[in-house]
Amino acid sequence: MNRIESYEDLTDRIVRWMKDYYWQHSIKAFVVGVSGGIDSAVVSTLCARTGLPTYILTMPLHSKEDNTELSELHAYGLVEKYSNVTLVNVDLSETYDKFMFWIDDTFTNNQLANANTKARLRMVSLYQVAGSVGGIVVGTGNKIEDYGIGFFTKYGDGGVDIAPIADLYKTEVWELGEYLEVDERICDAIPTDGLWEDDRKDEDQIGASYEELEEAMEYRRGPAVDILDELNMKNKHKMEPIPTFKL
Repeated sequence: MNRIESYEDLTDRIVRWMKDYYWQHSIKAFVVGVSGGIDSAVVSTLCARTGLPTYILTMPLHSKEDNTELSELHAYGLVEKYSNVTLVNVDLSETYDKFMFWIDDTFTNNQLANANTKARLRMVSLYQVAGSVGGIVVGTGNKIEDYGIGFFTKYGDGGVDIAPIADLYKTEVWELGEYLEVDERICDAIPTDGLWEDDRKDEDQIGASYEELEEAMEYRRGPAVDILDELNMKNKHKMEPIPTFKL
């Protein structure tokens, strides 16, 4: 995908947009979760570059060691570079275990439901911090995830207040990350949501690569058109307003 002529200009536009929103709505801080992936690395860097108060959360939850190392690498790097950034570490592993322990076994045998619960615990953590500092939660979803196939957890990582990169394709986020000098280990990491006990990656769950999905979404061509359409229809309830009965 090659829609962007200047990543310097794009960065300036997104940062200015975030700052305008901040001042127009009397916000006191940006709050964003850092997972060790490229999307959250780019968004947290953009938040930091506003110069406005920014809280970044690492939220390990039985996470793979590689993901934890990358999230901490990025988080501590931002704190060292930007004086407006505050790091909050919240280990949710014990919280999740206790929650699942007190739920009847009948309702803990679905792996997808369990994975979504992890994402929702992280959302609760972000809003707890945001509420306490008068901030807003900044989303980290890209265009394919948020508006193409609905590849996010409803009221989990989909529970945000603003979405600065949701009109960027994943390949554009990678390129923006390179411009922002995100650590190349994060740029090169294979995308994963980190919610499963095994090592499944995004492509394993979706059935197509981000590049293939971008071609399908932008040009309606390529091998992933059917996958895009199927997932878009299946997850449309995430991407549209809640159905409401009206008098």
